[in-house]
Amino acid sequence: MKKILAFAGSTSSTSINKKLATFAAENLEKSKFDVIDLRDFPMGIYSSDAEKIGFPENAKKFTALLDNYDGFILSLAEHNGSYTAAFKNIYDWSSRIQNKVFRDKPILLMATSPGPRGGLSVLEAGIQRFSFMGAKELISFSLRSFNDNFKEGKITNETLFSSLKEKITEFENAVNY
Repeated sequence: MKKILAFAGSTSSTSINKKLATFAAENLEKSKFDVIDLRDFPMGIYSSDAEKIGFPENAKKFTALLDNYDGFILSLAEHNGSYTAAFKNIYDWSSRIQNKVFRDKPILLMATSPGPRGGLSVLEAGIQRFSFMGAKELISFSLRSFNDNFKEGKITNETLFSSLKEKITEFENAVNY
């Protein structure tokens, strides 16, 4: 059975994107999964000067972890239309350790926000960038108006839930081809 790693591009203890990533993983039908929290990988801010000193242990640990999975569920939080600083930092460190961050494996790339656009700006940024960083196949999903459409640990809007289920099936088919 294939293994999937699910996580949010956020270090918020109340991350709605972690809730969405976990929910998507719980709806996998053909794969096992693990959920991680980026708060477990604290590290200094990436710079070329910091890299000369050496890679942080948590950057190496996170990057090595990616080798153990057949695909990724990633839900990106949006800060001012882009990645959170925490995600961008771990992504930058990881790309210096292993250029193909996503190891030529499929990604179910998602975003959500309280607003009606559902994190579309950060989702579009991820779609444009991640294929250059080893995302073999990118399947995307945006959940708009999180607080209206996600309650008690699940998507309550049937149309949106059905759309996510289709994306999950497409993702699992890409992982298990």
